[in-house]
Amino acid sequence: MDNAVITESYRCVRYFCTTGSGLEPFLVEEVKRKLLAIDVEFIPGRVFFTTDAAMESISQLKSAERLFLLLHRSPPIRAPVNQAKAVSVVQQSIVGDSEVWKGALCTWSRLRARLTDVKTTRKRKREEGQDEEEDKHTETQPSHPRDTQSGVSEPQTDSEQPKTTFRVSCRSSGVVAKRFSPQDLSRLIGSAITKQLNWRADLKEPELEVNVYLSDDHCVVGILLSSHPLAKRSYIKHTGLRSTVAWAMTSVSNMKEGAVIIDPMCGVGTILLEAAQECPNACFFGLDSDVGQLQKAAENVEYAQLTDRVQLLQASAMRIPLPSGSVDVVICDVPFGRKFSCGSSMAAALPEIVEEMERVLRVGGSLVLLLSLQLSTLLKKKILKDALPCPATTAVGSPASDTLLSSETDTCVTHTHSENAKLSDGLTLRPFCSLHTHSIHKVSLGNTDAVIHTYTKTHGH
Repeated sequence: MDNAVITESYRCVRYFCTTGSGLEPFLVEEVKRKLLAIDVEFIPGRVFFTTDAAMESISQLKSAERLFLLLHRSPPIRAPVNQAKAVSVVQQSIVGDSEVWKGALCTWSRLRARLTDVKTTRKRKREEGQDEEEDKHTETQPSHPRDTQSGVSEPQTDSEQPKTTFRVSCRSSGVVAKRFSPQDLSRLIGSAITKQLNWRADLKEPELEVNVYLSDDHCVVGILLSSHPLAKRSYIKHTGLRSTVAWAMTSVSNMKEGAVIIDPMCGVGTILLEAAQECPNACFFGLDSDVGQLQKAAENVEYAQLTDRVQLLQASAMRIPLPSGSVDVVICDVPFGRKFSCGSSMAAALPEIVEEMERVLRVGGSLVLLLSLQLSTLLKKKILKDALPCPATTAVGSPASDTLLSSETDTCVTHTHSENAKLSDGLTLRPFCSLHTHSIHKVSLGNTDAVIHTYTKTHGH
């Protein structure tokens, strides 16, 4: 069983974060690099790690959705056929030793207090740097009042404290899900917690939320550390692409200080904002042909206080107004819609768009694209330059290698130079011979899947 860990130094704690499908390897590498985390493991949608890093650092993870204190992680529950016995087994498996819960409550209280201090400091700094209108916006951000009012110090007092209030949030699949609905599980687990720990259930405004995940392979129990998702960026006013996916794209772009980085189809500028947060001394350009999108991007850039480093320009991705070989990184979320601004389909426009991106990219520069599954398949047919074999895109045995696409349509393909192929619609496929495939990752956007393609420009024309 994997329990919440507190070392003798009273600092090293076992956490887990949720993340989108396909982003687990990005989060694994992030916690290792930024938090010097140890015992890092992942299952679909969750990454477990141990660290003594400050809460300020943990709360700034970019590829995570939510942060939890790990209470315990154990083998899957095998519920008996008899319903009454099954209920008892579920309750005992989840609640278990009350002393573990009491210790976890103390740890949670300490961490929440530190997290509240971090949020209060960040909020004050933002208000000091914003004008009056932005101050009002900051004051009305959801979840902040609860975060600052939450009684995180009460659980640290003795028997005079009021009963700890809680609610249970359950997600289940497999055999357990067939026996119990999420509501049934929440109710029976909540009943056991109340009976064994003397906590009080409060579905509307609880002090803490117990998160339970049950499947045929896993049983994970944790306590939510913040009602404010890590993925909800305080520096983004208008949301576009998922911030976690945007950050993942920047993490494989090989950005460096002093680099020139462009997004030729920037939309509201999410990728630019994520990149600018990670690389403070680079120069960023955002292009888009849509005036409405550019206006929102401008508001985002101003809200994030990045007007001195991010320049926006109305222009077409097919005619980028920059000299050849002048850009270090091109990073772009290619629209999934059928129609492009020029009136043609995106599938038809894609060759010219990528060719123009290749033109402005310097030799050794990186091209990072987010594509629909259809466009991903199309582009892989067009890139005729030999690509790296899948295992070579990441270190041998590293988690990232597990997510590289392996089916015929979702794979790190290896091509050889050949004559231009042709699509079923008659389009001629032109080779982009200077682009070398570096990695391909399939990720979830929530309601659909997409693919991150990363290329390196190996030589000029």
